[in-house]
Amino acid sequence: MSKILLNHVYKYYGKEKQAVVKDFHLEIGEKEFIVFVGPSGCGKSTTLRMIAGLEEISRGEIYIDQVLVNDLPPKDRDIAMVFQNYALYPNMTIYENIAFGLRLRKQPKHEIDTAVKRAARVLGIESFLERRPSQLSGGQRQRVALGRAIVRNPQVFLLDEPLSNLDAKLRVQMRAELIRLHKQLGATTIYVTHDQTEAMTMASRIVVMKDGLIQQVDTPEEVYNNPSNLFVASFIGSPLMNFIEGRLKTQNGKLEFHTDKFVLELSAPKAGHDSAKPLIGKRVTLGIRPEHVSVDPIRAERHPEATISGIFRQDELMGADRFVYLDIGMPSLLVVRTSPSNRYEPDYHVAVSLDREHALFFDTDTGERIL
Repeated sequence: MSKILLNHVYKYYGKEKQAVVKDFHLEIGEKEFIVFVGPSGCGKSTTLRMIAGLEEISRGEIYIDQVLVNDLPPKDRDIAMVFQNYALYPNMTIYENIAFGLRLRKQPKHEIDTAVKRAARVLGIESFLERRPSQLSGGQRQRVALGRAIVRNPQVFLLDEPLSNLDAKLRVQMRAELIRLHKQLGATTIYVTHDQTEAMTMASRIVVMKDGLIQQVDTPEEVYNNPSNLFVASFIGSPLMNFIEGRLKTQNGKLEFHTDKFVLELSAPKAGHDSAKPLIGKRVTLGIRPEHVSVDPIRAERHPEATISGIFRQDELMGADRFVYLDIGMPSLLVVRTSPSNRYEPDYHVAVSLDREHALFFDTDTGERIL
């Protein structure tokens, strides 16, 4: 399988040369499952299409197995691409759709037959080979599109939002199918999505993008637990991370986070961090995941220095979890992930303790992570 290098790649559009991909630099190892994730228009699909050869590169180089492919046509890059809309030929049978690329290469008939049936067996679509795409469900058609890709045994798989047309239950099933397929084939895979759940559950590494720029590249765990800036922190995670604006101040030799409604004493490691000193008195944003906020009254009693008061406004029962929304006097409600047994009446006052070890801090002006 292949290594891929995108060496400071740019993509410009229009006479004004507006950059939709900027200084994209990334090394992708053999057999990796890399996911490009970000909001619509962030440049992730454009980057994928440049790797495929479907978009011209404005600046920079792309290497596949140390071979510069900037000027190579798609057919010579040994890649296979699966699109959002399946791109199946409606007048052909499923067998003919899967075999189409091999026939273009004029491979022997018996080799084509063996390859098609092997791919169909891997994907569980052997019984559909004589049907046409219109006779299949969305999930079955997606399997056919995958079959057409894997039958060629390419160096690299490129998948552009392949599950976005499926319903929620089928997306979960197909995610598991793609993970199994990746492990079985061991192919280098680049997957584009705007769905952060897909990114978190499938990727060996995630590339978070915004406005054509890479914001962070790391494992799902690191991106979730240690986001590099406010954008990554707000984009990854469901429900979203809680954000509270305030200022860092020193009081009696202790570093504290001050808002108009409460004061939070910082944990010792954060308080002693060198990056805190230049930010004393400046605006900072505290970020904390809903699972790191507790409504346990015993914990609140033990940690009064990390406890604030909230008023219950609403909740959402999500089966094994209940998301509780509390008014703490800030512009947005504080979300707490808690046990489904925790139920409150409207306007009930709740003591909320924050796990300071998991509290993250960001420079409000730049969005960059601090402490």
